[in-house]
Amino acid sequence: MKNNIAKITLMFLIAMSFGLTAKASSEYAGTSASAFLKLGTGAPTAQAMGNAYTALSEGTQALFWNPAGAATNTTREVQISHMQWFEGVGDSSLAYIQPMGRTMLGVTLRYLRLNDLEFRDDMGIPQDWAGAVMQDFVASVSLSRSFFNALDLGATAKYINENNVNVRHINAAFDVGAKLRLFSNKLVLGVMGQNLGDTDEVPSAVRGGAAINTKYFTLAGEVVDYVDDKVRYGVGLAIHIPEELVQVAQFDIRIGYYNRDNTGFAEDGTIADKMGLDTTSKVSLGFGFYSSEVFGYGLGLDYAMMPFGALGTAHQLAVRLQF
Repeated sequence: MKNNIAKITLMFLIAMSFGLTAKASSEYAGTSASAFLKLGTGAPTAQAMGNAYTALSEGTQALFWNPAGAATNTTREVQISHMQWFEGVGDSSLAYIQPMGRTMLGVTLRYLRLNDLEFRDDMGIPQDWAGAVMQDFVASVSLSRSFFNALDLGATAKYINENNVNVRHINAAFDVGAKLRLFSNKLVLGVMGQNLGDTDEVPSAVRGGAAINTKYFTLAGEVVDYVDDKVRYGVGLAIHIPEELVQVAQFDIRIGYYNRDNTGFAEDGTIADKMGLDTTSKVSLGFGFYSSEVFGYGLGLDYAMMPFGALGTAHQLAVRLQF
């Protein structure tokens, strides 16, 4: 038993060191392109909980955040999600996990687009524009595996095709992550290197977090250091209503805080204004439910709402099926 604990600790420290080393090499780089990779598409649970999801990541949503979280899947799972961002930006994704023995294979597709935007020349005269203004596409392949029933490791390779106003950039990036599950999953530690690659082209980052799990609530915290931003942190709380209490599904109510910059006041009459969130862009809300038996399948739904002050309010919805 002691040997296993030593092996688990060593492997977790190696994974953590790899992520920190990858980030340190680009510590002084300038502003990165492909900023849309920071949006959190495909992981509404993460967004609802203040981006504190590296230690909590699981299932298909883990493929977008920390691939190590997919290692504990025991069934196939598919998820489709859509996020409505500001100014007509739509961001949709599809994810799938296939068990292969003790190894999990995950694939994702993501498509972000903006079709309508008014262009003006140097004199302020509107210009005709045909076609989409933004069309960004990301495809990824992930592998993850669990060791000693306590340590989860995962890695993702990404193909990024960014097309903004007919200026195209094609890049590659990688994620590597680890989760250490202690005391029967009551305490979980997570670390990862995210979007590792050319830091002029992708927003590389190191994320680290911890989560405390109980039957009735989960509390999580996370710190992230992007190559082109200051260190950010987030905390999240999820209240669980177990399936046996309501005889239908497990329900979660989620709230988070992330120390992003303020973005002004929301307009009167918007949903953020009506909820008293007109002055903040740091608080997020959401909910989720999961039923283990819907016509013989596991079915889950997750929603997140993210007020961004004067910019507007973003919404994301994901539906997943286990079979």
